[in-house]
Amino acid sequence: MATIKDIANEVGYSVSTVSRVLNHDESLSVTEETKDKIFAVAERLNYRKKEVHIRIKQIAFLYWVTDTEELEDVYFKTMRKALEQCAKERNVELTLYKKEGGIDAVPDTIQGFLAVGSFTEAEHKKLQALSGSGVFVDSAPDPDHYDAVRPDLEWMTRKQIDHLLERGHRQIGFIGGTFQNPDTMADEMDLREKSFRSYMGKKGILDDQSVLCRRGFSVENGYGLMKKAIDELAVLPSAFVAAADPIAVGMLQALNEAGIAIPGQVSVISINNISVAKYVSPPLTTIRIDLSEVCKTAIDLLLEQIVSKRTLSKTVLLTGEIVERKSTLTKTAD
Repeated sequence: MATIKDIANEVGYSVSTVSRVLNHDESLSVTEETKDKIFAVAERLNYRKKEVHIRIKQIAFLYWVTDTEELEDVYFKTMRKALEQCAKERNVELTLYKKEGGIDAVPDTIQGFLAVGSFTEAEHKKLQALSGSGVFVDSAPDPDHYDAVRPDLEWMTRKQIDHLLERGHRQIGFIGGTFQNPDTMADEMDLREKSFRSYMGKKGILDDQSVLCRRGFSVENGYGLMKKAIDELAVLPSAFVAAADPIAVGMLQALNEAGIAIPGQVSVISINNISVAKYVSPPLTTIRIDLSEVCKTAIDLLLEQIVSKRTLSKTVLLTGEIVERKSTLTKTAD
C-alpha cells in the first residue's frame, strides 16, 4: 500500500506538505495546482482510498431560498451549512449562487450543480444547457434529467398519523403550508397535505374542516392557523399533525394562550426535530430528519455522475425516526 512518502517522492514535495494537503489543512499556503497534483497521485496510488477524495471544482450551489424563508425556517439554514460542510469533507469546491442573482449568473464552465429551492421552467431549461450533472436536494422536480434526494414526506406523514392512531386518537387535524408554483406564483397543495388527506381518507376519518393551510411554514403561520381552529371549529380535534416544526411551535403558543392543555386536551406531532423542539412548552414530539445524511447522499450522487460517469438518474427518499416527547399523549376513552 502506498505511503505519504511514496506520494511525496512522486510529486516532489515534502512529506509534511503532502500530509497537510491530504488532511485538508486550510492554514497551508500552496497553490490549487499543487493540491490537485497531490490528490491525483494519492488517488492513482490508491493511498487510503476510502478517505482520499479527488478534488472536484466548479460545482454551483444553487440556493434558491430567500433570506426571509431562511429566517422563518431554520431547516434551510441548517441544510445549507450541512451541504457546505459535507462538500468540504469530500473535497468538492462549491460556489454559492442565490435566487436574487438569477440563473444567468451561473457560468457555463460548471461541472455540475447542487440545487435547493423551487425553480421555474425557464430556469430548468437553463440548467439543462449548463450541465448534465446535478442533484436537487429536498425536492425531485426533474427526475428525467437529474438526481434528487429528499426526506420521504409521504412516509413521515403516514407515520405521524399512525403514531396518533395507536394512541387512540380519531379526530385528527392538520396544520400546514402551501407550495408556491414559481411559474404561476399560485398557491398549490403541499405534499404533506396531499399525503394527510389521502391516508386519512383511506382510514375513513378525514375531516376537511380540520385541515388548515396557507402560504408559509413559519411560527407565525402556525400560530394564526391554530387560533383560527380554536375560534372557528365547533369541536377541536384531540390531536393535530403539523407539517413542520416552526408551524408546530406557533400552534403550541396559540394553544397555551387559550388555556388548552397540551397534551391533555390536544396532542401535537410534527416533522424535522429542530433544536428548539425539545425546549418549547411542552417539548415537541416530532420526526427527526437526518439532514447530514441527506447532504452526504446528495454529494455522493453528484460524485457518481462526475467521477464514475453514471448517466441514469436516481431519486433517493430517506425516512426518519419519531422522537417522542410530551406534546403527544394516549387518549383516554370518552
